[in-house]
Amino acid sequence: MNPFPLTAHLMQRGCAFLGSEHAILCGAMSWVSERHLVAAISEAGGFGVIACGAMTPELLDAEIAGTKTLTRKPFGVNLITMHPQLFELIAICVRHEVGHVVLAGGIPPKGSVEAIKAGGAKVVCFAPTLALGKKLLRSGADALVIEGMEAGGHIGPVSTSVLAQEILPVLAPPDSDDSHLVFVAGGIGRGEAIAGYLEMGACGVQLGTRFACATESIAHPDFKRAFFRASARDAVASVQVDPRLPVIPVRALKNKGTEAFTAKQLEVAKALDEDGIAMAEAQLQIEHYWAGALRRAVIDGDVEHGSLMAGQSVGMVTKEEPVTEIIAALLAESEAALARR
Repeated sequence: MNPFPLTAHLMQRGCAFLGSEHAILCGAMSWVSERHLVAAISEAGGFGVIACGAMTPELLDAEIAGTKTLTRKPFGVNLITMHPQLFELIAICVRHEVGHVVLAGGIPPKGSVEAIKAGGAKVVCFAPTLALGKKLLRSGADALVIEGMEAGGHIGPVSTSVLAQEILPVLAPPDSDDSHLVFVAGGIGRGEAIAGYLEMGACGVQLGTRFACATESIAHPDFKRAFFRASARDAVASVQVDPRLPVIPVRALKNKGTEAFTAKQLEVAKALDEDGIAMAEAQLQIEHYWAGALRRAVIDGDVEHGSLMAGQSVGMVTKEEPVTEIIAALLAESEAALARR
């Protein structure tokens, strides 16, 4: 007998779509969402997602193969739409028979959704607005993730609670035959919030920050300690310094690395002026900067100069816990909240 029957009922469609026991996705966090954490989350009944980030096709190939040696449960791969080798990365996912590909970082380029679906995988896309959500579903997306500005990493300008109120009643009305699959992300740290979004029509949720400090996460001990010390207000959004360079803001714990990013933007903006580099190349340089800065923090433990990407739920992350305990606690909190209704 399922110990969380009320939550399981509301997650039913999400679980059927993912093929997992619980409709709890792990957000794709570069350098953090690698084979060990991804496999641990899938093994615990959630749905792990490999963060491809700036990986080459060869590195992604090895990461998927490595994950397969650790779990037989379903897991997905997150691909950045602006990656210059996107279609080669899609081909790697197809060859490995990855069941779900998450496209993030912008509108999927022409032919990318079709290429994924032709290979037999489901497509999950991020929808920052209702209009774009409708367009993505018409273009073939099988499910959406709506992620608010409380999240860590790349963020949009609108909060999760507002996005949920705007999008869920239209695209995922509860108990409707026209209901689409929508997962909610951003700022989720406890099960009570999960219960609320499920009741509004979400088929599941995505968390990143809560899993970053799991026992199975390979993140450096100093990286994890920075999370344990932080409060919600320490996770701040980066500032855009040049209106011609539309850099997607990034939420991270404030340190010298956040100041360095301002300098990097000025450097890239200058290259736009003087060297005539294309806007796509400028944005790619910014992406590579984040990949390097995040690696310094996550892998090397440089918490002063590296990027400590974290959502505002970081204040609820107070200790290192196994993934199984994190998921069990979230489900128990959600179940208790639903039972109180």
